[in-house]
Amino acid sequence: MADSDNTTSLPFVIGQQGGKRNGPAGAEMDPALSLWGEWHQAQYVSLLLCRVQQRLEARIMASTGIQVLTSGKSVSRRMQGATPGARAEYEVACEAEVFAMTEALRFQDSIPGVTALSLAGIIAKLEMIVGADRDIGDPTDFPWPHIASVLRDLKALAGDLPAFRSARANTRADVALHWKEAAKLVAALELEEALQAANCLRA
Repeated sequence: MADSDNTTSLPFVIGQQGGKRNGPAGAEMDPALSLWGEWHQAQYVSLLLCRVQQRLEARIMASTGIQVLTSGKSVSRRMQGATPGARAEYEVACEAEVFAMTEALRFQDSIPGVTALSLAGIIAKLEMIVGADRDIGDPTDFPWPHIASVLRDLKALAGDLPAFRSARANTRADVALHWKEAAKLVAALELEEALQAANCLRA
């Protein structure tokens, strides 16, 4: 970890994002709208960290001569072999993405315990349900199309929620927090592996 600056890969994504976090009107009074904003933020940060992880993965594959797809064509670029620091940075990026995804799931899990105090709050809760990842089952099966239909009807009557925008400072802070925790986890795992290897040599 010492030979890698684990913060260098973050600005290339985050620095391109503008705007600021604008919660929907009434978010201060409706807990469902507040949850909607926090969920969107977690989803957004998870996406950014996924992009970081993908870029680091592509760099490692390219530097080791592994075939990668670029612009629809298979190419191979031989660079210096991936350093331990580069691999460690990639592992941190993967774990940081997991932390962000876990936070988004935590917000989703809290939906049933949050009471909407307005039509906008109800729409926000339905948006989170419809927008949640559905890795199990067919999204065309009951009840997903039916919930989406109810959401469309509500929006037609009450109006849509404003587009979510995250403040760059908030995004940087969230990414930095997940990155820091992921770095601690990776360092702990590396230490455990080193101790196990040392014990095997002594045996």
